[in-house]
Amino acid sequence: MRELRIAAVADIHLGEDLRGHYRKKIEGIERRADVLLVGGDLTRHGTVPEGRVVAEELSGLPIPVVAVLGNHDYHSDCNQEIIDLLRDAGITVLDDEGTVVPIDGVRLGVAGGKGFGGGFAGKCASEFGEPETKAFVRHTKEIAERWRRALKELDADHKIVLSHYSPVKDTLMGEPPEIYPFLGSYMLAEAADAEGADLFIHGHAHAGTEKGVTPGGIRVRNVALPVIKHAYTVYCLNGDHC
Repeated sequence: MRELRIAAVADIHLGEDLRGHYRKKIEGIERRADVLLVGGDLTRHGTVPEGRVVAEELSGLPIPVVAVLGNHDYHSDCNQEIIDLLRDAGITVLDDEGTVVPIDGVRLGVAGGKGFGGGFAGKCASEFGEPETKAFVRHTKEIAERWRRALKELDADHKIVLSHYSPVKDTLMGEPPEIYPFLGSYMLAEAADAEGADLFIHGHAHAGTEKGVTPGGIRVRNVALPVIKHAYTVYCLNGDHC
């Protein structure tokens, strides 16, 4: 079984003024990678016209594209319209679910979605107190449970979790600690560790760090564009650059 090459990026924040620009940067990607994973914040303000630009930039590539939305993509309450645009363009969009991508006889399973916040062990919000606080934590808990089920149900040779929010604080280093609870949650890592995965890809933390690891040993990579400083980066399943 040959080594898979995973191209990944997040936080591309495309707008109408960038139509055609990102596509130029990913031309020839099929020579370097077998699949492209995009970890959310595809747009700036989550508008339908911006979503249309993303669909144009990512459609028709010679390799499969799997994406999730980010918080920016929800800002204008057009997230479902953006998902529909991308899917109509042949892009697989995960919304707390999984998919299997066949690559030269190898079944690559990808599960995930936007994710959400809440913080990390020892410094996290709890489902206690005001209804708003309980709803915040419950939202992440429900997402993590859906991811756990999606990973368990994947019939694949290898599994990757694709998210916008981070599962660990390792990859947030460089961001102000005060905002960690709004950048990720330990519950996302728990879901991945419970069912197992080869790699966890996320974005969101523009000032964060590229590499981390879950408590269960899954390698985590922050592929926010300001972190990787390229149109995409390419990993092997062990998290090393190919």
